Amino acid sequence: MRSVSIFGATGSIGGNTIDLIARAPGEYRVVALTGGANIAGLAAAARALRAEVAVTADPARLDDLRAALAGSGVEAAAGPAAIAEAADRPADWTMSAIVGAAGLVPSLRTVARGGTLALANKESLVCAGPLLMATARAAGARILPVDSEHSAVFQALAGEDAAAVERIIITASGGPFRDWPIERLATATPEQAVAHPNWSMGQRISIDSASLFNKALELIETREYFGLEPERIEAVVHPQSIVHALVGFSDGALMAHLGPPDMRHAIGYALHWPARRELPVQRLDLAALGRLTFEAPDPVRFPALRLARAVMATRGLAGAAFNAAKEVALDAFIARRIGFLDMAGVVETVLDRLSAETGLQIAAESLENVLAIDHLARRRAAEAVATKAGQR
Repeated sequence: MRSVSIFGATGSIGGNTIDLIARAPGEYRVVALTGGANIAGLAAAARALRAEVAVTADPARLDDLRAALAGSGVEAAAGPAAIAEAADRPADWTMSAIVGAAGLVPSLRTVARGGTLALANKESLVCAGPLLMATARAAGARILPVDSEHSAVFQALAGEDAAAVERIIITASGGPFRDWPIERLATATPEQAVAHPNWSMGQRISIDSASLFNKALELIETREYFGLEPERIEAVVHPQSIVHALVGFSDGALMAHLGPPDMRHAIGYALHWPARRELPVQRLDLAALGRLTFEAPDPVRFPALRLARAVMATRGLAGAAFNAAKEVALDAFIARRIGFLDMAGVVETVLDRLSAETGLQIAAESLENVLAIDHLARRRAAEAVATKAGQR
């Protein structure tokens, strides 16, 4: 029986992971589940899967969690330290699906003990890619990508010579605003940004998808995980979300991974790797699809991609600063303090300011360095948000 932990159990990735594990109850022993404000969902999952411990990120909700778990035998805990401690508990396989920089510490703690990390928290690689990969190598840990794009690349590379890889192409749906006039984007609301045409995701990821900040993070993630130079990593808009990524080889061949827009495919691949197992996902009918289309992303509409390329060129602590500023800008947009187009402006302001103040090329060689720049970038982003809000 394999032991598993799920960090971010109440989000869309966590829920899909629980769905797959619950279909084979005799195969898995659940060690830890973590969540945020959804105490009822976290407690229900912990009871159903008979987890050893359930942890909420919010210390103020510990009593609520204890009450919801009363009589179940499931231990309750709360706060960042408890989440880190849960990552230290031995588990054969750990899903890292916490959204944002909060997922970095449990990701690092998981690989430090030599466990297999199924990585859906892209910020772990964006903020501290060299540190995470080096920690995994030193401990003999394995990192399996769970973002649909990076899982697709990982699968396309199976049995291939990495030296023959010429380029990697990741796809973006273009989100709900792909065809909007640029003038209309200035008035886009959070509710409109959440309405993704293909994927069912949480609020924050859906808005990041609408702005292509999600794809910007994935470009950086591709650089850090697969080790390709930035000029060999491309993004293309693919509205149908059927082709998740393509790998180009030195002989001119392109290997494409196709699948329905269902995260259980990438999760299931990581869960069962190196085997392939039957998954409860739709089978594609190519004739019914009719056509698959591709187009270059509009750099004016989607400035996040340009900023990601600047981050890849700088490396060092630039990824941590980029992500921190993006998270603050996203919070401000959700709160309606700034507009949709202002988010990229906040991030660019922070990157420019920190480059002048600190030099972001300092190596992300320690968690302390990463957390320090994360904290500073959030302060600078809050200042930039205040300026933007005052101009509205």
